[in-house]
Amino acid sequence: MSSAVDQQDIKREKILEAAYQRFLHYGYSKTTMNEIAGDLSFSKALLYYYFPDKSQLYIAVMQKLATGYLDKLAEKITEFDDLKSAFVYQINTQHNFIVENYNFFDYFRVNEQNLPESIWDIIGEIHNKETDLLTSAIKAEVDKGRIKPVENPEAIIDLLLDALHGVRVRSASYKKATFPKREHLEEIRSKRLLLAEIFIKGLN
Repeated sequence: MSSAVDQQDIKREKILEAAYQRFLHYGYSKTTMNEIAGDLSFSKALLYYYFPDKSQLYIAVMQKLATGYLDKLAEKITEFDDLKSAFVYQINTQHNFIVENYNFFDYFRVNEQNLPESIWDIIGEIHNKETDLLTSAIKAEVDKGRIKPVENPEAIIDLLLDALHGVRVRSASYKKATFPKREHLEEIRSKRLLLAEIFIKGLN
């Protein structure tokens, strides 16, 4: 029984990887389930056995990507000597994640006004984890005596992340687009780094 389950897990992972490569290179709208099945030499029926439609497959791939992003963030976020380094790492890691997977996110450009609840759940999971990690960085600074005690560090980090998100939204709307174009990502990153620096000076 366990070997059958293992085989199912292996097939599911292969599907996720093949779908990711398709979504990454061609975008969501130009990828079909037939193409993914063909890449794997799977029957279409087998692919639909694991994922009933393309949107559910996309969501599963996004969950896998989100887990990888958060693992990368978590493995180093507590190793920094100062708060600024922690925030810079978070901003740069998120920036690189979006740049490296830019075509994958065309789903957001196509469906931004009508994203399914499961996508918002993943976004909320990322936000909560980022809040936890950066809150830990603030508490570590307080413990070292580098900044004054903070009454509610979680609320402060939540506010900062909202402000950083606002930089992206403002930049996108200013450029008459809902999702940032690739050529604007570096500008957004620079503005976020500046905002974080101002924020940290305020804490100090």
